[in-house]
Amino acid sequence: MDRLLMVPILLPLFSGVLLLLSSVKAKAKMRRGLLWGVVMTALSVSAAVALALVWTGERSLQLFFLLEDAPVFFRTDGIGRLFVTLFSVLFLAAGLFSLPYMKHEGGEERFFGFYLLVYGMLVGLSFSGNLVTMYLFFELVTVVSFPLVLHNGTREAVMAALKYFAYSMCGAYGGLFGIFFLHRCSAGAAFAAGGVLGEAVKGREDILLAAVFVMLVGFGAKAGMFPLHAWLPTAHPVAPSPASAVLSGAITKAGVLAVIRVVYYVTGPELLRGTWVQYAWMTLALVTVFMGSLLAYREQRFKKRLAYSTVSQVSYILFGLSLLTPLGLQGALLHTVAHGVIKSGLFLVAGVFLARYGCERADQLVGIGKKAPTVLWCYTLFALGLVGIPPTIGFLSKWYLAEGALSAGLPLFSYLGPVILLLSALMTAGYLLPVALRGFFPGSGWQAQAGEEQAMPFCFWLPILFLAALTVLLGVFPGFLTDSIGSTVQQLLH
Repeated sequence: MDRLLMVPILLPLFSGVLLLLSSVKAKAKMRRGLLWGVVMTALSVSAAVALALVWTGERSLQLFFLLEDAPVFFRTDGIGRLFVTLFSVLFLAAGLFSLPYMKHEGGEERFFGFYLLVYGMLVGLSFSGNLVTMYLFFELVTVVSFPLVLHNGTREAVMAALKYFAYSMCGAYGGLFGIFFLHRCSAGAAFAAGGVLGEAVKGREDILLAAVFVMLVGFGAKAGMFPLHAWLPTAHPVAPSPASAVLSGAITKAGVLAVIRVVYYVTGPELLRGTWVQYAWMTLALVTVFMGSLLAYREQRFKKRLAYSTVSQVSYILFGLSLLTPLGLQGALLHTVAHGVIKSGLFLVAGVFLARYGCERADQLVGIGKKAPTVLWCYTLFALGLVGIPPTIGFLSKWYLAEGALSAGLPLFSYLGPVILLLSALMTAGYLLPVALRGFFPGSGWQAQAGEEQAMPFCFWLPILFLAALTVLLGVFPGFLTDSIGSTVQQLLH
């Protein structure tokens, strides 16, 4: 059974390579049907196997040794279960949306080939059981997601992709720098709740703290944390909207997952608690939260506005992790789910606005509710969730984050944190909700243009409706999610 851990990694890998090498010369309609069949079969089977494995007990699999004492090692646990479930849901939803969307973008085989590769690498990252395996898949996620940003081939897309690649590699090298030090102390040990360093920390605290801080900044680059955040608002606007959805909803979480593994599974939170590293980490996270919201509020290009929003919202998660408390960790993990679902939905909505109605800027969306009312209602639910209005999942996650900060007993940050989170929520309302208001109520001077109302394909509206429903249902019925996350938090901070 443990060998099945390779199926959700290798099946997308082989399917993606097959599409990239494909040279089918059948008629376009037949070719597209074959393409769609390969993509959805590979995604569905891989996701089904991955979910079955992580929800039916813990499993492990050791392969070859990359280093003398560090094998490629896979294992399922509570954190891996949460992330692989999130990745599977988001990739299935965005993949279904991509089927009609990429017909107009072109290069379908190339897009879906790399799309499947990214999913396989993210599953491998979720299953990683030690630092070396995690770093291997962390780098592979960057390599195979780079072409998704590059897809359009324009000069802007090329420059954005190079920027994404450069920032990601710089961040990954920071992580590798820290791994050199931690590996000497952990001797390639598998991840364990509470950390694996033990007595090896004694006498090395200063150098280990410096190494961990470099790792936090490095892996934080993938999560869009200041100062290595600038790739996000550059890459998202030029990538196809389904790619933006998984970049924001899933790939940024690769950085979050790496940070969790380092802090809670290798060093242990006790090494960082009350040190300069914890305070510096919280400072960077809060700066990013406020800065991202402010820049999103000022931005008119709709997808770029959502990208700045991602910069801010993912650092909510990093702030919760930096508190090193049960409530803070629970809030961070809940917001990982909330942001993944909500922001993926927002970028899919942006894809509808762009592909169907040619609206690239927020000020072009006046009256859009008269043309696409169902889509705008879903957008409104996503916006309310990201602001943190009940009964959405966004309210629940932000409640835990605020409670975690207030109960942490940290000088200044216990009060500064909730204040900045509240200011960010107000700015989030300021840059998201007016789009819905002007979309439904354009004013007396607005007139609809004839012929713009068009029926949308099934594959367009179904993923958006599904993610909007999740945004509300996970807030109204959070018991299963909070119980699952709560058991993982108890293992890490018992």
